[in-house]
Amino acid sequence: MPEYQHLLPDQHSMDVKIGRLLSKFQTKVRVYPPGTCPLTVQLSMLTASKNQTCGKCVPCRDGLPQLERMMKRILDGDGTPETLKQMKALAEMIRDSADCAIGYQTAIEVLEGLETFREEYESHVNGKICPEEIGQKVPCVNLCPAHVNIPGYIALISEHDYAGAVKMIRKDNPFPTACAFVCEHPCEERCRRNLIDDSLNIRGLKKYAVDHAAADQVPVPKANHSTGKKIAVIGGGPAGLTAAYFLGLMGHSVVIYERQKELGGMLRYGIPNYRFPKERLDEDIRAILSAGDIKVLCGSGVGTDIPVAEVAAGYDAVFVAIGAQTGKKLRIEGEDAGNVFSAVEMLDRIGNGILPDYTGKRVLVVGGGNVAMDAARSAVRCGAEDVAIVYRRRKDDMTALQSEIESAVEEGIEILTLRAPLSIETDEEGNCSALIVQPQMAGLYRDGRPSPMKADKPPERISGQVILIAVGQDIVSGPFAEFGLETKRGAILSGRDTAVKGFPGIFAGGDCATGPATAIRAVAAGKVAAYNIDEYLGYHHKVECDVETPDAKENNRLPTGRSNITERPPYERKRDFLHVETAMSLEEAMQEADRCLRCDHFGCGVLKGGMDE
Repeated sequence: MPEYQHLLPDQHSMDVKIGRLLSKFQTKVRVYPPGTCPLTVQLSMLTASKNQTCGKCVPCRDGLPQLERMMKRILDGDGTPETLKQMKALAEMIRDSADCAIGYQTAIEVLEGLETFREEYESHVNGKICPEEIGQKVPCVNLCPAHVNIPGYIALISEHDYAGAVKMIRKDNPFPTACAFVCEHPCEERCRRNLIDDSLNIRGLKKYAVDHAAADQVPVPKANHSTGKKIAVIGGGPAGLTAAYFLGLMGHSVVIYERQKELGGMLRYGIPNYRFPKERLDEDIRAILSAGDIKVLCGSGVGTDIPVAEVAAGYDAVFVAIGAQTGKKLRIEGEDAGNVFSAVEMLDRIGNGILPDYTGKRVLVVGGGNVAMDAARSAVRCGAEDVAIVYRRRKDDMTALQSEIESAVEEGIEILTLRAPLSIETDEEGNCSALIVQPQMAGLYRDGRPSPMKADKPPERISGQVILIAVGQDIVSGPFAEFGLETKRGAILSGRDTAVKGFPGIFAGGDCATGPATAIRAVAAGKVAAYNIDEYLGYHHKVECDVETPDAKENNRLPTGRSNITERPPYERKRDFLHVETAMSLEEAMQEADRCLRCDHFGCGVLKGGMDE
């Protein structure tokens, strides 16, 4: 009998065990709560990296534990400015001399953190404390730009109080229906349910609520007594209408100037009916206009029909929310050819009831965002024989929602990636006949994604009889710049409080201040503007709702599959502009609502003052 045996390593079994451990660690990373001290996060990442070192090279083996100890000293309040200098010097040495990525990449992350979170580091070194705004908050509420009480309205849904849920949403967001249909739901990103199975379908539950309690059938709060103050809101999109809603409830008189013939902005003129039926948008708008003394002047473009100075002089305060109304150009040869259109303008025409006829034509859409997906899917519904999206980056780098990309592919839309437009070829009549593109390759990372760069390949010709340009949106801010408002790349400069510096009483928010963003971010800007205008006028009103959050029930922690909203079959939905999503059943909605862990009650919400934070 030998004294020892040579055994084959059971590497597969070990990999499976480590994989299970890493998957648990990954879920913890996914649910890092908003408001967490970034130094704590960096320390945990540094500790994980330190534990991965193989120990062969000194910079990694000995340097990472030293960095860890320095960061712990800073978090414990024992760090000094000299500690920060030592950390930086050591990290630079590790970055430049470590043999593998465990060492040098970890050092790079420490150096980036020292720069990105400079104020936080200085607060720990000089004040021996986290910055004032640091503190764990309810993840879904904090990540919602409008800070809607999400656990509260989900609890109301679970009790079948759909009208109460709408009221709870409307306390912070007067567009419950719009956001139920088209919100990009950032609230779901760090849902703590991810620790158990998957994030809650918050948008789906909101949609279930508004499907069972139409917004215009749920009364808004009673408006405050008139203050006698008059506010002009320039722009009737989500930001402008949100500001008007809250200002109206506060008792101020509001006049909305809208250049289009109807209210809604990009919600009406940028999002096709198959995603958001306009009769459902009207439900939100009717409810908003019932909130006090709100007057609407459609077909009144400030800066075109009415001078900006005239409006500014006639009101106690002005909120500029003109949005980003026009599409950007490619600035390539042939862009002025016939049948080359802005995707934004094409969607605007569809929103006005003018459907283009693409029967039998091949349509090319240039771009990779949600506007490109909307334009491509609309082209299919307008009779196009073939539709292709041309994008200069990889598919993984598209800014469109993943669900929108998948739906486009399901409807037969081809996605041609890593192709940058060079020129547009025209026929004898001056109409476009093809898009000439230069093949690209993925290059160095910038702003979180690889930059496209020219590949060593010859240009390609992509035939097409219609070309739609969807490479971004521009802000028509010229008249406001002429009035004196400072702009940068077309955007009106305003602070986080939406106030325009140097112009007391004038505020600006939404896409015209931030550049093209999401509807919920525009809503958040309108809400902030309304409260700050109210303070500027000398008031301190609060908007309440006459519904309370139900008591929390015992958590359901059993791993349960997420209930996703499904869509009509592609072969059916691509033939019309009817809404594509199917409704949740009662059983699905109740199961989904039951998955909520009520972090506002059982988690950090209790420690930090609940929903008042």
